[in-house]
Amino acid sequence: MFDARRRYVSLRLLALLPLVLFFPAVIAFFVDPDVAWGEYLGVFFHLSILFLVSRLEAAPWAKAAGYGWVALDVLAGILMINEVAYDTAWAVRLGGHVLAGVWIVSSSLVNRAWPVTAVGVITGLWLTGYSFVGNVLPESFLRPAGILILVWFALLAIFHRPAEERAATPISPATA
Repeated sequence: MFDARRRYVSLRLLALLPLVLFFPAVIAFFVDPDVAWGEYLGVFFHLSILFLVSRLEAAPWAKAAGYGWVALDVLAGILMINEVAYDTAWAVRLGGHVLAGVWIVSSSLVNRAWPVTAVGVITGLWLTGYSFVGNVLPESFLRPAGILILVWFALLAIFHRPAEERAATPISPATA
């Protein structure tokens, strides 16, 4: 059986998986926003984030927001696939993006790499902010957040250091 404490996959790989799954969808949204397969890929993209939420450092309430984001965005994708009214699915998606912003900002603020923190805070605020004005701004205003989240995933993969390596490296230079 699986041991819940054992790390079967590195965090680096867990950050790259959603990047790989979401990249084609982001490109499709720029080329043809109504592409049907984008929603299917989006569902798998969001499911892959479950693993990342569980592994990134964040307060329990922030992780709960991350899980809530995944649940709502998977729901929104399935609503779209099953041709439920667009306005309904879109409102669910924007509600999920508020939770996404909470998780992304919270987990970025405790990250030790400043690029992860900077891009994460901007991404989270953009997702959350758009959710409150999405009824008056076109969807194209949400596109930069899609690019930013790809950059954030890449930065998580680039700057991730295993806990053992972080513990061996002093935070500030030793003075003698």
